[in-house]
Amino acid sequence: MPEQDSRRPSVLITGGGAGLGEAMARRFAAAGYAVMVADLDEDRARGVAESLGASARWFVMDITDESAWTRAIEAVREEFGGLDVLVNNAGVAVGGSLEETSMEDWRWVIEIDLLGVVAGCKAFAPMMREQGRGHIINVASFAGFAAAPGINAYGTAKAGVVALSEMLRAELAPAGVEVSVLCPAFVKTRLTETMRAPDDSYQRRVERWMQNSGVTAEDVAQTVFAAVRRPRFMLLTHGNTRWAWRLKRWFPERYYRMLIKQVKKAERRARRG
Repeated sequence: MPEQDSRRPSVLITGGGAGLGEAMARRFAAAGYAVMVADLDEDRARGVAESLGASARWFVMDITDESAWTRAIEAVREEFGGLDVLVNNAGVAVGGSLEETSMEDWRWVIEIDLLGVVAGCKAFAPMMREQGRGHIINVASFAGFAAAPGINAYGTAKAGVVALSEMLRAELAPAGVEVSVLCPAFVKTRLTETMRAPDDSYQRRVERWMQNSGVTAEDVAQTVFAAVRRPRFMLLTHGNTRWAWRLKRWFPERYYRMLIKQVKKAERRARRG
């Protein structure tokens, strides 16, 4: 990041009361950052902030509410005097194919996972542009470029976050503001608590994949922190997603054939019970 003044660096993390958000809050606090833990759940936000020490603050917000972002700007100016890092982390999940997913669930996931990120960027980009420094981390997902079936609405919302971040990076670069997009695969979090899907089998599969991923929330938090210290745009946290991302970019038809092969294999397993 560009050289800063003598004040303590600051970070605001949405969805900071649990899971990846909490892990990131703890990593930044350990490095001396003043942390604003923003969450829809007041008890979670307060609990994490109080556990981080006197320099941390908590803020209750619905990321889809533009007035909440206005209040967040005011709180950050009052508490920190500015903002060095914004992590747009809060999100929800929807499972199901196009046919299985209701329009209500499409609107729900896009409103939170995509437009909530847009709202955060719109709120704090002017402040960072004025400062001449800052870093925005938008949390997308491997689902945003995997093109995998069964997560149509969720994957579309996260793909939008990737595209938004690519364009915002170019828009803010002349002002000295960095942008990164985080695209983790499965990590053990509380995401399935609010997940919407046609039946419970989706949640069970996701929880099993989270349990077996081998990548922790703390690992992801370290990737994010390292990208702030030494800016990088695309943050891939799982080894298999790194080669998948490259394969899809360079050989899209080969990637598609590989994807279909995996889908058919999964269908055979399902039929065998």
